[in-house]
Amino acid sequence: MRRAVCPGSYDPVTLGHIDVFERAAKLFDEVVVTVMVNPKKHGLFSIDERMDLITAAVTGIPNVRVDSWQGLLVDYCRDNDIVAITKGLRAVSDFDYELQMAQMNHRLTGVETLFMPTNPEYSFLSSSLVKEVATYGGDVSHLLPDVVHTKLIERLAENR
Repeated sequence: MRRAVCPGSYDPVTLGHIDVFERAAKLFDEVVVTVMVNPKKHGLFSIDERMDLITAAVTGIPNVRVDSWQGLLVDYCRDNDIVAITKGLRAVSDFDYELQMAQMNHRLTGVETLFMPTNPEYSFLSSSLVKEVATYGGDVSHLLPDVVHTKLIERLAENR
């Protein structure tokens, strides 16, 4: 079985992320969407909430599962027999940093990184931008899975 991982913070998961998951799922037997834990960062949603939202959003993609990890991604790959890391790239500016990470990950364990250019429909999209626009009352419903949009609006209302 050939497995790939799609790592990220996913706070929250967007339709741009889902697009990358769907495309990766066509290339691999299993895709593990992994919410990376950074104890120095506090997101809008907890790790468990993010995992639940992603799980709800990918129910139509049978070979995608959701997990979380704190530590080096290459250790997760080794521990879970994962041969590739898949990343969506929105812009050329993403490439420099992601290339360094890919080369370091390959050097450490031999894991490959596959870059997917984002669908032009989502090339501007980021979780941070979605949260900012929604905070000020902008309509982001067309950028998120329905379940995620509902939870985002509820969470922002709680925080007011």
